[in-house]
Amino acid sequence: MLRRAVETDVPRIREIRDGVRENILSDPSRVTAADIAWFLNNGPIWVWQEPDGTVAGFSAGDPRDGWIWALFVAPGCEGKGIGRALLKAACDRLLEAGHKVATLSAEPGTRAERHYRAAGWTATGFSERGEIVFQKSL
Repeated sequence: MLRRAVETDVPRIREIRDGVRENILSDPSRVTAADIAWFLNNGPIWVWQEPDGTVAGFSAGDPRDGWIWALFVAPGCEGKGIGRALLKAACDRLLEAGHKVATLSAEPGTRAERHYRAAGWTATGFSERGEIVFQKSL
């Protein structure tokens, strides 16, 4: 089930973010408690909640600039369509905020890169950190 995240989801959101096998956050200080709080209130952050109540993934689109701020699925929960549902929710929010194009980045050679290419996202260059920048019309 897709729903908006609430404050009590934050520990699980951090657990998922810190537990990924790809797109590992090399500098954890880049994602602050203030960032998460802002997205809880304004993003929003979307979570996928399994029938047993476990949060299996989360996403957020930044309505200020049209970037997908986060899209992560917990290890072991991949391949179930959770990421697609979360990405759609984040993109829908960007469209609602007036953006015509969504932008995100992914490390080269990852499942994320293959997923975005297969889903019709277009590579437009590289970020300062060497990630591939993708865009897709909303």
